[in-house]
Amino acid sequence: MQTLKTVFYTALCAVLLAPPAHAEKADRDKPVNLEADTVTLDDIRKISVYQGNVILSQGTLMLRADRVQVTQNAGGLDKVSATGRPAAFRQKLDGRDEQIEGFADRIEFDSGNSQLELIGQARLRRNGDELRGAQISYNANTEFYTVTGQPDARTPSGRVRAVIRPKTPPAQPAAKP
Repeated sequence: MQTLKTVFYTALCAVLLAPPAHAEKADRDKPVNLEADTVTLDDIRKISVYQGNVILSQGTLMLRADRVQVTQNAGGLDKVSATGRPAAFRQKLDGRDEQIEGFADRIEFDSGNSQLELIGQARLRRNGDELRGAQISYNANTEFYTVTGQPDARTPSGRVRAVIRPKTPPAQPAAKP
C-alpha cells in the first residue's frame, strides 16, 4: 500500500513540475485530485499508467488526457507522458490574472532537465497570444521556447504560427489641476 501511495504522489508531483515558467507557485501546496477509468502500477519497473478520461487537478492546474504514464528512477520522478486528442493543460500564472493553456497530441515532461514538450498539433495560449506548430519545447531552467513547424511544409498550415495581440497600456492617473 505504501508503494501505491508513493507512485500516486509521484504522478501528482509530475504535473506540478510540468507547467511553464511563472506558474502559480501556491499550487504546489494544494491537494492533488486524480480521476481515471483505470490505473496500472508496475513496482519493479517503476511505471504507473492512468487511462481513460484522465483528469488531474491541483490548485489552478488542470491536466486532461486519454492516458498519462509516469516513470520513476532512483531519485524519484523521471518522466511524465500524457496523450490525448488533444492532451491539454491549463494553469494560472503566478501573481497575474492570466492563464496559460497548452494542447497537443502528446505532452511530455523530463524532470532531469526540466524539459516540457508539446508534440503533434501543439498550441500554447496566454492572454490572447498563441503559438502553434508541430512541436513546442520549453526548458524551465533556461525559460527558453522553441517552436517547430512540419518538416518540408508547403502549406501555411504546416508552418509555425504566432498571434501576438496588442497590449493595452496601463491606465494613467488623472492629472491634478
